[in-house]
Amino acid sequence: MASTASTGEGFAAESAEGPRGQTQVDPLAALRTPDDPPWDVYLTGTVFLDIIFTGLDSAPVRGTESWARGMGSSPGGVANMATALARLGLRTCLAAAFGDDHYGEYCWDALERGEGIDLSPSRTVPGWHSPVTVSMAYEGERTMVSHGHEPPPPEDPSSHPTPATALKRRPAGADLPPCPPRARAAVASLTPGRSAPWIARAAREGARVFGDVGWDDTGAWDLAALPDLRHCEAFLPNAEEAKRYTGTDCPRAAAHALTDHVPVAVVTLGAEGAYAVDRRTGETAEVPAIAVEALDPTGAGDVFVAGFVTGSLAGWPLADRLAFAGLTAALSVQEFGGSLSAPGWTEVAAWWRRVQSVEGQDRAALRRYAFLADLVPEELVRPWPLRRAVPTIGFRRSP
Repeated sequence: MASTASTGEGFAAESAEGPRGQTQVDPLAALRTPDDPPWDVYLTGTVFLDIIFTGLDSAPVRGTESWARGMGSSPGGVANMATALARLGLRTCLAAAFGDDHYGEYCWDALERGEGIDLSPSRTVPGWHSPVTVSMAYEGERTMVSHGHEPPPPEDPSSHPTPATALKRRPAGADLPPCPPRARAAVASLTPGRSAPWIARAAREGARVFGDVGWDDTGAWDLAALPDLRHCEAFLPNAEEAKRYTGTDCPRAAAHALTDHVPVAVVTLGAEGAYAVDRRTGETAEVPAIAVEALDPTGAGDVFVAGFVTGSLAGWPLADRLAFAGLTAALSVQEFGGSLSAPGWTEVAAWWRRVQSVEGQDRAALRRYAFLADLVPEELVRPWPLRRAVPTIGFRRSP
């Protein structure tokens, strides 16, 4: 690790009651001023209803019926990222289309009332049903089946939704007004060959843009096909994506090559952890993955990005940002679901207290996460392990 480890000095946080009734930490408390933008992070995209089956011993076999030992339902898609950001104490604003079916109503309620996410730029589309993903988790992997239609554009709410088999390929925010609210940062999902005008607008308004990317189905792997990358402060691909985009055979070399195009490059290395380079400061950092028993990897990448954005806005050193992102992702895979599994500060505090009490704990590992000491108030401590997922869309309320 080339960067200097932090001792946690200079970090400040305030705790308050969060929307889920938990004590919440504000990681930006020491930085807030009356002139701040109203939101810390803005993002947009497609919200799915995720239905997740866990506890499968193996992949389903054609012509047979498989029974899962666990099941959960939650908002998915861009909701994974929005929930992860909100649970880490960032004031989060989401623009998305919601169906006017029960699924859409549930997702809206879960995000707005359950997580405290601002949905004022979002809209409910009459006659449009919510996109749905069914995910089956087994052997540390997952298989997903999704269905959905594109919503009609906002200027023509009466038009019939256009069928689509690849909502993920649409530029984020394509169906929404192109004027994002002012925010400290924005998270953008970059699409090869597509440009989303809202990204440039957000950058011009002073937002720090963090970009991630999915698999390039075209096979071109051309950075020139990501025109919005020039507006990004940081780019966070996985190792295979980074190598293909840069034509290198080493993810660390790929990270350095990417800094010719973006100031900060973060490459996730799977079981090896993550590697990052900051061209502006000359910092590099490499953090190993935290060994955990993975139940469901759904949404772990979104949680990693949310953790890195949180540390970046708080002004932490690169190594601490990377360590925190890896920690939050590791905590998330121990629960099922995407947004359901996103950890908050209660989970982070419980983990930190737990690892300090383990005999023979690696002192270097403890030093790596020492910055957490000033961030997690004692009142956040709960017994370990914690369980936060629920198995159904919602129980009927008793009269």
